[in-house]
Amino acid sequence: MDFHLYDTTLRDGTQQEGLVLTVGNKLEVARALDTFGVSFIEGGWPGAIPKDTEFFRRARHELKLRKAELVAFGATRRPDLAVHEDPQVAALLAAETSVVTLVAKADARHVNLALRTTETENLAMIRDTVRHLTREGRRVFLDAEHFFDGYRTSRGYALRVVEVAAEAGAEVVVLCDTNGGTLPDELGDILTVTATTGVRLGIHCHDDSGCAVANTLLAVDAGATHVQVTAHGYGERCGNANLFTVAANLALKKRIPVVSQDSLSEMSAVAQTIADITAAQPVRAAPYVGVAAFTHKAGLHTSAVRVDPSLYQHIDPEAVGNSMRTLISDMAGRAAIELKAKELGYDVASTSEVVSRVALRVKDMERLGYAFETAPASFELLLLDELGIKRPFEMDSWRMTISGGRVDASVRLEVEGGHGLGAGLGFTPIAALDQALRGALAPSHPDIVEWRLVSCQCWSLDGSLGKPAATRAVVTVTDGQRRVSTVGVDDDAVTASWLALQDAISLVLLTREPIAG
Repeated sequence: MDFHLYDTTLRDGTQQEGLVLTVGNKLEVARALDTFGVSFIEGGWPGAIPKDTEFFRRARHELKLRKAELVAFGATRRPDLAVHEDPQVAALLAAETSVVTLVAKADARHVNLALRTTETENLAMIRDTVRHLTREGRRVFLDAEHFFDGYRTSRGYALRVVEVAAEAGAEVVVLCDTNGGTLPDELGDILTVTATTGVRLGIHCHDDSGCAVANTLLAVDAGATHVQVTAHGYGERCGNANLFTVAANLALKKRIPVVSQDSLSEMSAVAQTIADITAAQPVRAAPYVGVAAFTHKAGLHTSAVRVDPSLYQHIDPEAVGNSMRTLISDMAGRAAIELKAKELGYDVASTSEVVSRVALRVKDMERLGYAFETAPASFELLLLDELGIKRPFEMDSWRMTISGGRVDASVRLEVEGGHGLGAGLGFTPIAALDQALRGALAPSHPDIVEWRLVSCQCWSLDGSLGKPAATRAVVTVTDGQRRVSTVGVDDDAVTASWLALQDAISLVLLTREPIAG
């Protein structure tokens, strides 16, 4: 029996607050999910949501799926209405998907209070709709909504919903923890009983108690062969079981090949692609695909990782397309300095004098308010300083004047072969200084004009370190491909920003070509 990795990002996931996708967005996400290798992509609710109706219409011509099957989602027929007369059931057929997922109430309270019908009629609605769709040549999955809540209040009725759906021809009955409040021990007990029905079971978990992934994996252990998930755990309230966490755990930990090894090695890239399409910022600490998933900061950890990464990493990051990162802070020892230097392409041994000097400077500078983990380029520049690499310019003088909301700035530099002069005009001091600095460097470094200032963020330090309150500034510059972030600290916010900007431009000029270390 094949295992179903069923994605509902385009339907359940879009119920997340702030997540609004166009039809074009949905088509792009579907392509990314298919590239990753999910078994089924639930596209939405045709007939109920006009955008979803349009999605299925366009998908017939624009969506060429290599592996996944597209699924239309909808409800059973309405109470006291013949199934062939229900327009939403007709819309499911009109979507022309080979698979349809129906949602049906499995909690008697919801039947009585939400549907305002009888338990007998609800069972008839399930039976009629499943039979109608299967007779029309559709494969049918049934989502037993609120199954676990229903099991608690009326076990017999919840189990009867499962049996009726299967008897009518549903290929899979998916047990839904719709409110997300079921804990693993209880879910496991319920699955054990439900499995005795002999019906093929699936699982759909929400994360309101923080157990969606754990419950999904436990359900697989109990016999479920169909799991419903969303990319990044998108979904209403606290979200759904996370596609990437579940897929990696099944493939790497339980050895269930839900996706190929090649697909798994591209998982981090697919996760970022979907985050870019949806404009929903991914969680940095997300398991497997998060930027921080394999990041090390504490000195004890980095010392061990330098010897053997598996001492503090449960898998090889490359297995999921991610990579190990080392953060530099006042917690860093010489091992962390060595690892970070190697990440940046510099071969230095942890026993070298360079590493010792860098480690001491990092601790001293962080004590003054610098934060190297937020500005990795500052660490690289510090390392280059200790390697004896001369900076490309030195500041002679700079000034600025503010008049009528505009800032005039001028700078004078010492550069190789003479002096550089530049002037700038902007609405903020740092914008004017950026223009002046690049103008002064342009004659000797013409490619510097390709770079631009992206952001300048400032934080007020509280002065609790035995010095007056100061400002930490982080400046980021880019040429459209590469981004460089540096940090500056000073009692004056403009000066702190200006110091960070000078460091950013210095590093850009120094690292255009590899530097021997």
